[in-house]
Amino acid sequence: MRQLLVIFFITINVSASEPSPTDFDYKTSLKYSQAAINNTIGDYTFVDSYEQPFVLKRNKPFVLSLVYTSCYHTCPMTTRNLAKVVKIAREALGNDSFDVITIGFDTKFDTPKTMRYFATQQGIENISDWYYLSADEKTINALIKDLGFIFYPSPRGYDHIVQATVVAENGKVYRQVYGEVFDTPLLVEPLKQLILGQSKPNQPFLEDLISKVRFFCTTYDPNTDNYYFDYSLFIGMFIGASIVLLTILFLFRELKK
Repeated sequence: MRQLLVIFFITINVSASEPSPTDFDYKTSLKYSQAAINNTIGDYTFVDSYEQPFVLKRNKPFVLSLVYTSCYHTCPMTTRNLAKVVKIAREALGNDSFDVITIGFDTKFDTPKTMRYFATQQGIENISDWYYLSADEKTINALIKDLGFIFYPSPRGYDHIVQATVVAENGKVYRQVYGEVFDTPLLVEPLKQLILGQSKPNQPFLEDLISKVRFFCTTYDPNTDNYYFDYSLFIGMFIGASIVLLTILFLFRELKK
């Protein structure tokens, strides 16, 4: 499989028809993948690693990654790097703020048993709210069309673009992140926008305000490759609001005089 070491984060929408099943072409696959942004993922039923039915949840955002378990390099490396970034994201946004889903697209071999073994090999089997799923060929074909993901058989197994898809709470494809190894903010920032930056229906005012404060004050530090809550921003916002309020009170008092 070709290794994709150059990282792309493209937010424009482009139109693309489904590529024909020929040799893998990165530019064509990227265009097709980007065209899937704003697609809504169907209500498909999968099988989890314990052979139980699993329907994709719609009560919070999730990150979806497609792999094939017989891959000896790219898929394991991608999954381990994703686990590292997920850990950082959950420390910043909350342990139960989003789910992670890994799906095996090689329907002949990616059974619940092999998916469970794959998860164990990559060290993700005990990470909460991380699910590794299987499905039949019809379901996989429908899912990859929604995600803008294509793969081609090759002497090495399969050629495919390496992507992690950020899916919003309503089931819409929100962002695509590319590469075996990618910069942390490429995944965390869209999750932060979905979890903290958007008001939810019937959300109490105070809860919404706290989310907005966390959104603006949660900052990435490239030196440590981590997010932290920047109190100086919060203090600055508080001081600014206080000055505005005191100014209004002063003007009101003067006008009364």
